[in-house]
Amino acid sequence: MIKIYKIPFSLALMSLAFVIQSSAQESTSKTEGPGAPPAPVALTGPTVALRDALSAACSQTQTEFVRFLTARNKEAFSRLTPTARVALMKRFVLLNEPGKATFSTNPSGRPIVRCATPEVTTEMQIGGAELRDNLAFLPLILRNASDDSASDARQITMGMVREDGEWKLLSLGVLLLDIPALEVEWDAAEIESTEEGAIDALKKIAAAVEAYRNKYSRLPDSLANLAPPLRGAPNADAAAMLEADLAAGTKNGYTLRYVIVGASTLGAPAKYELSATPLQYGRTGQRSFFRDANGVLHGADHKGAVGGPSDPAVE
Repeated sequence: MIKIYKIPFSLALMSLAFVIQSSAQESTSKTEGPGAPPAPVALTGPTVALRDALSAACSQTQTEFVRFLTARNKEAFSRLTPTARVALMKRFVLLNEPGKATFSTNPSGRPIVRCATPEVTTEMQIGGAELRDNLAFLPLILRNASDDSASDARQITMGMVREDGEWKLLSLGVLLLDIPALEVEWDAAEIESTEEGAIDALKKIAAAVEAYRNKYSRLPDSLANLAPPLRGAPNADAAAMLEADLAAGTKNGYTLRYVIVGASTLGAPAKYELSATPLQYGRTGQRSFFRDANGVLHGADHKGAVGGPSDPAVE
């Protein structure tokens, strides 16, 4: 069976309202006599564009994939979080891990894109395009390359539109690819995850600060003192008590800050505060989090500003 990547949020795409009343087919195979092999099919613009778009989605190469988005979708794609961009590309090839794409053709000359990952290889065969003005619709058969019976093969119709002389992705099946309409939904789904990550990051930092205090009988001067050393054994300047990104003050779309309360860093009475604020308010996080000098964690929506001890407590 093809391993389908399940996106953790619904793909609420809008219905495509195009009705094709007449169409012009790509060059079709002709035979010169009984039993003669079909003539090779010449690949047209939309077929090549779809082939290359599937290749980019297979390898999860964002800079290449974005070439096949309309101007409106390209702009929205640039605003998505990295996780959402990858999730969109996965939707095109139904594979979780990035793969390596190779091209071939069937006996009739129709292009085939194979996407090989460590777990599974999918094969996508592109059929002849139905063309009308600036629209093209191409049947796509996707199957597990190791299944000779093709029992799990599925067929969808991919829509393409010509924009500024180049073919761009328009639809998956009868569903319009409308990335701007998905931004709010994707952001909301990711915010829950990034906020949980911010809370977890503050807990890890607090544990590292206390471990540093126990070992060196003082508070670290900054988060950098908790990072792994560039070389040599851990020491008071680089105690190797936090992973590098947390010690650098960023994690999963949040900025992390550590502040010593009062002038002294010595002994058990010395206190500190921690905060986590969204790097992009409304996109990488909604709430700001604050750990007060007594170790209580608070959280509230501050429109991207730093939180404080008067915010509601967070468990």
